Amino acid sequence: MSYDPPPSYPTYPWQPRRTPEPPTPPAPVYAPLGRHSDLRILRSAYRWQRRTATLTALGYFVLFLVLSAFAPGFMNGTSIAGMPAGVVLALVQLPVTWLAIALYEYTARHHVDPIADRIREQARLDAKRGAAR
Repeated sequence: MSYDPPPSYPTYPWQPRRTPEPPTPPAPVYAPLGRHSDLRILRSAYRWQRRTATLTALGYFVLFLVLSAFAPGFMNGTSIAGMPAGVVLALVQLPVTWLAIALYEYTARHHVDPIADRIREQARLDAKRGAAR
């Protein structure tokens, strides 16, 4: 079953005569603002952010484990206020973790978020252009 368009002439005498609609001009074609290179830059910035924060926290922890396994003399030696160096290094793990979190937040605010905001704004403009067509 196919759909036949209505005829251009009136089929009944009481129908008003149809005037043809003027052709609409074609919408200008804009290139989308978002580029694949922007997403690549965002991915690499996010990857750098994750690696920096992860290596800060895990690097210190691995250093602590290696010293515990291969330098027991150093870890048993006394340090601040007569405490063993191993205990001091274990207690420093918490501030190092906080440092990793602060580093993650800093890099997010200064490197990753501006790129993501720019891509988000470009996507909004592209969607607005697409809706206008």
